[in-house]
Amino acid sequence: MPKQAKATPEVAGIQTILDNNKQWVAAKNAADPEFFHRLADGQTPRYLFIGCSDSRVPASGITGTGPGEMFVHRNIANMVVHTDMNLLSVLQYAVEVLGVQDILIVGHYGCGGVAAAANNKQYGLIDNWLVNIRDVVRLHETELLRIQDEKQRLRRLVELNVMEQVRNLAKTNIIQNAMRGDKPPRLHGLVYDIADGVLKDLEMSEQVVLNDMAHIYSTQAVPAHPDQPAKDEFSDSYEGPQHDPSQEDAAKLVLA
Repeated sequence: MPKQAKATPEVAGIQTILDNNKQWVAAKNAADPEFFHRLADGQTPRYLFIGCSDSRVPASGITGTGPGEMFVHRNIANMVVHTDMNLLSVLQYAVEVLGVQDILIVGHYGCGGVAAAANNKQYGLIDNWLVNIRDVVRLHETELLRIQDEKQRLRRLVELNVMEQVRNLAKTNIIQNAMRGDKPPRLHGLVYDIADGVLKDLEMSEQVVLNDMAHIYSTQAVPAHPDQPAKDEFSDSYEGPQHDPSQEDAAKLVLA
């Protein structure tokens, strides 16, 4: 009788994953034989979840959503960085193609990224990412210095970071253009408490956020040539300005 080949360490290491997958598929098919056929037809998620990569914060688990209900992007400390092409690509696809109705920035208490940004140690490559959280510290330094208890100060920084990331969403032309459409998405700032499993709504209003920053950050698409009417501002064929914005009057750019 031929000997069975032993599983390599690489295969053995994921065998639990493969076994769990088989059990999950069997359970889904038993409950709903058409489940996977419907998923294969496409996705129409209502939510875009932008959260932290922390393994203790599973997007679907803490929100009670299933496959096809939530589009997900995760990174260290749930950041919205305007040079992050990954995040921006996810955001544009979710808003302009999938038509999500609600965008959730979800932070969590006990975030290691936030804690790392709050001290003056170096951690390597990630320091470049943490600068974005230290900017939040700089913006809210007075409030944070008034909090004597370090644990409570870090919890408040987690909340302030989420609030600033909601504001960063509102600064993008993706969101600004969507807000002028027929079905503007709603923006939400939430914080998950790992200690009790509860999501806290920071109750941020996207209209208040947009209005507060409009005099500085609000932008609109401009026509390719000054003597031609602007293209439909929601046109998929918009190609961007055909001139150098640096040659424009700085005051007009800020106050427009």
